[in-house]
Amino acid sequence: MSRLNRREFLKLAGLASMMAMLPRAVSAATTAPRVVVCGGGFGGATVAKYIRMWGGNVDVTLVEPNASHISCILSNLVVTGQISMGRINIGYSSLVQKHGVNLVQGKAIDIDPNGRTVGVETKDGVIDLPYDHLVLAPGIDFMPADGNWNTEMTPHAWQAGPQTTLLKKQLAAVPNFGTFVMTVPKAPYRCPPGPYERACVVADYLKRKRRNTKVIVLDANPGITAEPDGFGRAFNQTYAGIIQYIPNANVTEIDSASKRIVTSAGTFTGNVLNYIPNQKAGRLVVDAGLANDATGRWAAVDPLTYGSTLYPEIHVIGDSQATGQPKSGHMANSQAKVCADAIVRALNGEAPDPNPVTASACYSPITSKSASWLTVNYQYNSQTGLMQRVESSFGEAASANGDNFEDMFTWAESMFADSFA
Repeated sequence: MSRLNRREFLKLAGLASMMAMLPRAVSAATTAPRVVVCGGGFGGATVAKYIRMWGGNVDVTLVEPNASHISCILSNLVVTGQISMGRINIGYSSLVQKHGVNLVQGKAIDIDPNGRTVGVETKDGVIDLPYDHLVLAPGIDFMPADGNWNTEMTPHAWQAGPQTTLLKKQLAAVPNFGTFVMTVPKAPYRCPPGPYERACVVADYLKRKRRNTKVIVLDANPGITAEPDGFGRAFNQTYAGIIQYIPNANVTEIDSASKRIVTSAGTFTGNVLNYIPNQKAGRLVVDAGLANDATGRWAAVDPLTYGSTLYPEIHVIGDSQATGQPKSGHMANSQAKVCADAIVRALNGEAPDPNPVTASACYSPITSKSASWLTVNYQYNSQTGLMQRVESSFGEAASANGDNFEDMFTWAESMFADSFA
């Protein structure tokens, strides 16, 4: 998506049916309200950018421990060596220089919801940042199985960066007649198509570069959770004899030293063991006691504002929230705009938009030259108070092809620009 002004975005996304309902920018005559955003991924970067674009006199501080964001989008192609890590490494300079976002490089470690401060550990020590609204976008944390899991030996590569590089090196070392074993966590998890996409591009790599190799996919779910037709065709036809797909394979024990994984479907070993554990909200959300949905894994929020059901001025967006929407980069970007709009309205004493719509799209490479895609919108249901999937908006590619592969890079670059530029 190219850069849009607020009105254009709301028109396109269906977030406002009446332009008269748009909130005004916060007056420059007032003391600047303070918004602190923790986490500089697609959700955090987008909400910081759009509050500054839409909010006028709002002081926005982005807290992020890393100097840049390494995107999970396209990262599977880094694993196979098709693109470089530099292509998915995105800096924060535009947020600071173009949009006036304050950047604090540090790790948010604790929240005082009564005093409305967040403690941040920086290289110079711990500082307390006061806020009027706090946005948490820390991504995911893991719930590993019993046993001995060493991420330096058994990478997950589900948080892009050093783990991506490690898995790339291990894949390159798979010999002829070798086996690559990977797991799919129990839903919900970050990026529903992602594990199946990884299985495909790894199988494509081994098919082209090695002889008689196998990719074993151990899925904790009863079946493929995203694009079942497309990935089913890929597993059963494109990679017949290479990919062995095993559903209902819940991981019960992991041993990195022996590259052994025990599941409800049996015990497996391989030259590479790519273990992607079950997931929960990022540690900051959990430690603050905000993982309060029925499972105790995710943050229950009001989808009109993404405010926590415990503390409405603390908003949780992206992978950590529990609205039932897909945990994807595109969805985090979409939720961030709803959240930004709601915060600007709240700072003006106005009610949130009563009819928000969010969207998620994803392209998945199937081979080194073809890709598929999936798209869906969600609409707020005022009767249930939930975000409901708009069935007429749901669509997926009829087949994987080269045009989709090229479009995938256009989509990704647009996402990068809309969130970070």
